[in-house]
Amino acid sequence: MKFSQRLAIRYFRAKFKFLSSISKKKAARQAFTLFCTPLHRHRKPLPKIFGEADKLQITLRGLSVTGWRWNHPSNKKIMIIHGFESSVTNFERYIRPFISKGYEVLAFDAPAHGRSGGRQITAPLYKEMIVAVNTRYGPITSFMAHSFGGLAVCLALEEIPHTATTKLALIAPATETTTAIDSFFRFLRIDADVRNVFDRLIVDIGGHPASWYSIRRALKQINARLLWIHDKDDDTTPLADAKELISENPEQVQSVITEGLGHRRIYRDNNVAKAIVDFL
Repeated sequence: MKFSQRLAIRYFRAKFKFLSSISKKKAARQAFTLFCTPLHRHRKPLPKIFGEADKLQITLRGLSVTGWRWNHPSNKKIMIIHGFESSVTNFERYIRPFISKGYEVLAFDAPAHGRSGGRQITAPLYKEMIVAVNTRYGPITSFMAHSFGGLAVCLALEEIPHTATTKLALIAPATETTTAIDSFFRFLRIDADVRNVFDRLIVDIGGHPASWYSIRRALKQINARLLWIHDKDDDTTPLADAKELISENPEQVQSVITEGLGHRRIYRDNNVAKAIVDFL
């Protein structure tokens, strides 16, 4: 861990300790803001293949959301969906193989990420973006999503009309939001009383408790065929959250469990990439 990162951690721990002693409500609001704010934004130079794309733009809640499209038009459309503090530019290696399979490829940076506007992202906002892209540029027949994007696309598929022929490749998806919040509070050592207020705040803002933002719950409304890829050593979106879900849906979910790739290296692995392209 870099020295600057250690300093930031100390700062936030001290900040929430102080805020908790003054106002649990204020501490909870600050915690929610931090939880939804990417602290790193990918803005590296665009990979060469992005120069071959049609640049797209949509407006969402007053935010400008940037995307790219390749191989238009095609009846087969696939959308690439990135995770938290990431960008679709990280998935450049998949674009050419998808085109070779006849797909029109759509890829958008989520709000507060990459080249899109905004400073914060929530699961409802990310879901809304995916639904909006499908409405404007779809219908999308296949999806590939990593991490937080996996949760967002599952929430979106509860609203997007689809069939059993729809394909969804999930790479280390954020299966349960409650797990992410547990980890966030534990890491920053935030008072448990603040967590109670934080949980009520989520309901006030989104209309649902944190437990509702769950792939396991959403999957009951999804008819798509799934390829679920997860690593045993993932310490960001733990495999433990997914094991029971995978075993409960053997006909719908095909799983690939890797080892030693963690949370981010997994989508760059050649064997993983081949499994995804072959499935889709």
